[in-house]
Amino acid sequence: MIARGFTKATERVEKLKRVILDATPYVESERAVLVTDAYKETEGLSPVLRRAKAAEKIFNNLPITIRDNELIVGAITKNPRSTEICPEFSFDWVEKEFDTMGQRLADPFQIPKETAKELHDAFLYWPGKTTSDLATSYMSQEAKDCMGAGVFTVGNYFYGGVGHVSVDYGKILKKGFRGVITEVVEAMEKMDRCDPEYIKKQQFYNGVIITYNAAINFSHRYADKAMELAAAEMNPTRKAELLQIARNCAKVPENGATNFYEACQSFWFVQAMLQIESSGHSISPGRFDQYMYPYYQNDPSITPEFAQELIDCIFIKLNDVNKTRDEVSAQAFAGYAVFQNLCVGGQDEEGIDATNDVSYMCMEAVAHVRLPAPSFSIRVWQGTPDEFLFRACEVTRLGLGVPAMYNDEVIIPALVNRGVTLNDARNYCIIGCVEPQCPHKTEGWHDAAFFNVAKVFEITLNNGKVGDTQLGPVTGDITTFTSIDDFFTAFTKQIKYFVHYLAEADNCVDIAHAERCPLPFLSALVDDCIGRGKSVAEGGAIYNFTGPQAFGVADSGDSMYAIQKNVFEDKSITLTELKNALDANFGQPVGGNVAPAMNMKEMTTEMKVYEVVRKILSTSGSMDIAKLTDEVASMSSSPTTCGNNDYLKIQGILNRTPAFGNDIDEVDIMARKCAQIYCKEVEKYTNPRGGQFQAGIYPVSANVLFGKDVAALPDGRLAKMPLADGVSPRAGKDVNGPTAAANSVAKLDHFSASNGTLYNQKFLPAALSGDKGLQTFSALVRSYFDHKGMHVQFNVIDKETLLAAQRDPDSYRDLVVRVAGYSAQFTVLAKEVQDDIISRTEQSF
Repeated sequence: MIARGFTKATERVEKLKRVILDATPYVESERAVLVTDAYKETEGLSPVLRRAKAAEKIFNNLPITIRDNELIVGAITKNPRSTEICPEFSFDWVEKEFDTMGQRLADPFQIPKETAKELHDAFLYWPGKTTSDLATSYMSQEAKDCMGAGVFTVGNYFYGGVGHVSVDYGKILKKGFRGVITEVVEAMEKMDRCDPEYIKKQQFYNGVIITYNAAINFSHRYADKAMELAAAEMNPTRKAELLQIARNCAKVPENGATNFYEACQSFWFVQAMLQIESSGHSISPGRFDQYMYPYYQNDPSITPEFAQELIDCIFIKLNDVNKTRDEVSAQAFAGYAVFQNLCVGGQDEEGIDATNDVSYMCMEAVAHVRLPAPSFSIRVWQGTPDEFLFRACEVTRLGLGVPAMYNDEVIIPALVNRGVTLNDARNYCIIGCVEPQCPHKTEGWHDAAFFNVAKVFEITLNNGKVGDTQLGPVTGDITTFTSIDDFFTAFTKQIKYFVHYLAEADNCVDIAHAERCPLPFLSALVDDCIGRGKSVAEGGAIYNFTGPQAFGVADSGDSMYAIQKNVFEDKSITLTELKNALDANFGQPVGGNVAPAMNMKEMTTEMKVYEVVRKILSTSGSMDIAKLTDEVASMSSSPTTCGNNDYLKIQGILNRTPAFGNDIDEVDIMARKCAQIYCKEVEKYTNPRGGQFQAGIYPVSANVLFGKDVAALPDGRLAKMPLADGVSPRAGKDVNGPTAAANSVAKLDHFSASNGTLYNQKFLPAALSGDKGLQTFSALVRSYFDHKGMHVQFNVIDKETLLAAQRDPDSYRDLVVRVAGYSAQFTVLAKEVQDDIISRTEQSF
């Protein structure tokens, strides 16, 4: 037997999980009030000292909460799975949603009246003082117009903190917060007073010391709270647990950990404090198995069972972290996504396989907890043990959408190509959705922008216009084009224009964070901020990148091929006919409630068959199978009677055109070229921290949201419908099986998209059953990676289950699915995102 199965979670873990599942997310006001008070008290100080004093105020006064049954403690909010507000980044969108956030389509949060009043009073201080305000003041009107038209958005860091980092957890496990303070003091003693940067460095170092002394006090407050609860606890077992929690919190993370339990508690405090300091998401644990394993290996007192329960508890705590976003952004990040990516497996810095016991324990934790967080990932390379990959595939069969799988053979050389040393590249982890970086040495600014490649293609079709507005450059009336090269020339010019303003907008936000919100707690855990005497926002990290991501690549590639084949090769459509059909949305209404693509196809086929049967029966009174077959074939190749028949005929031709995802070279090369045009243009730019822009291709769930901004396309897609997600083929178009689809995706230049690519596949559960299913499944992964694909992740679930969950969400509250670079409870997703997941092709072998 290859399959090993999974043990059951402990009763404690089940109870803690139930708290998460039953929680109603709230917006809380304590942090907003505290940070506002701190800023009012520090008007005359430098930005980094104001941030330090704000962290001090928060760590010393934020409510201390220890929940029932917890072994690992440290809460950001009083209520489970709730969120605090960080008005120093932005605030006005929160006030606008005081009355609607609890009922909105995606990720609702309840805001009690008293909380709203406290937030309102705090917000009165902030107009003109936020990073968002400053970034806006730097932006050109052209950049703002591009964002308003749906070409791109930089809303991730525009409205919130940066995040998207993996810090040096191992340093804290080894020498604690006291060790960081000692490191800073030693750096201060070495300073050259003649250095023109002396004053700024001194301010930064003082800010770190203030912050870390307050952070130590934060953990001591938990020690005091645990002692208080223990004194009142009547259950002797729980009393002993609370006393041990008190001892742990009194020791770590102030000092280094000496056993596995202390290491787990120390890790969690770091994770929680990073979330408290800034509203940035995708604060990722990184290579958890690498820095935690020595404490497990060298702890003679711990049993494997208790160590497993502690890891399970950490996984539960990761689900307690939550974020609220504005209503539009919430749709792009649907599912209460926080993107805390935890990665196991892969190579060490010397190129030796690094799989260990904790790697496997993390897989067991996924099976025990079965919640969306963490975003669990594995690294795969030629030296990955078969047992490890089989176990990962076995986890995948649970249907939770994890682990996401990453290819060392692509990512390591891609990072080296960006200037990362070989040893550092071998040590990469995954941040947020799918973004690779060297941990605790990188300020990657991943997710810096969503760039809508399909929107740019639409603008190309309209000679640079959006509606009647000339948004992009004039690149020619497409009805005068004589070859597909003309389209690529025009498309490239449009991409070049809009990427310029994307880079401008990103850099405006980057500058604003450096000037107004340096982060001393985070910076002290990223190399080499202490050595350089500057925060990550000011360029203190060794590696500095900005990573905007594209989506709509497959839509653009399929559209290019549809024009090439149907206009220039087969000559079945003229460019004038195509343009008129697109302008008319193929004669169909725009917008409205549209069923998933597969459902629409099935409904249309069913209606056609019904109509044929009715017609035959009405004329002859009996059924002739041959006649029925001929009639259905005839109707499937001709336009339906609804709408404009000419437009529907054109759409039918386009829909029958071979599409990306079927291992057809001439089709796949079109998508590759569209992606390359974007990637090559992005990497021409640099950021204020002295680093390079690097492109990614992944959507979060923005392919649904920003699909609403895109008109009809030459691939047959109707206006406002979802776009293809990441580097995946369009939903329902990859009809030649999973290997063919994977081969198409692998033909993209993943090395150029070094900020990450995202590939979703969906399998029927029966296809992966038994040992044979595991063997075939793992072979598919290895084959895809041998062909130089970067990333792949899987939903293993059938459409009927998802439809049942839509009808009866209360019965499927623990159903977790893969959305994009993250998993989420299916029932909390907006229906249009649910529909997009349902519409993905169900693969089988």
